Amino acid sequence: MNPYFVWEPYEPGSGWRPFAQLLEPDVVAERVGVSRQALTAMFGLAEAAVPERVVASVLFLGWASRLVAPPLSDALGGPVRGAGPADLWWRPVPGGPLPVAAREVPPRPAAELFDVAILGLVAPLAEVFGARFRLSPHVLWGNVASALGGAAGQLGADAWPIVAGLLTRPPLAGMATVEGQALRRHNCCLYYRIPGAGTCGDCVLRRAPGPADG
Repeated sequence: MNPYFVWEPYEPGSGWRPFAQLLEPDVVAERVGVSRQALTAMFGLAEAAVPERVVASVLFLGWASRLVAPPLSDALGGPVRGAGPADLWWRPVPGGPLPVAAREVPPRPAAELFDVAILGLVAPLAEVFGARFRLSPHVLWGNVASALGGAAGQLGADAWPIVAGLLTRPPLAGMATVEGQALRRHNCCLYYRIPGAGTCGDCVLRRAPGPADG
């Protein structure tokens, strides 16, 4: 499985930072700045051509993927790891999947996946990104739906009914639709606003004219 499905074992004193820091607007803004530099270098653009708000959306999508993929994988075979924000740590990196570590916590029934991963981990992060970068709920929760779809695409057929069920519950309801073994968003992550970036495979802009970015 790829790195998005791995939470490393937490070891004190090994450079990990509390997940709670990622719920601080100043820390999030600093990480968005690092990602913005990486994207400008990747596309060979001036910083002004890569809007901060777009970078924030893309970064949030990546972080959401790191939070939902491991519990979704757990739910295929039994209970999910019951980690909350106080049980996770992270390390700063210039790009790629965010390193995440978790301490041992009691498992929770697979039926509680939504409460653990969506309400417990992703929702607090979405609140911070929405307030700091003026990102609409449609953008943010569409990104979470996209993160779930990306994880299901790696996990296989058994994951798609679980994702479809999650998408019936607010705040995910109405953000995307599962079509067979694929997800189609009803909104956009804004990535297309970076010159040369194009659109993602599940983007609403691949099916309908005009931006639908909330």
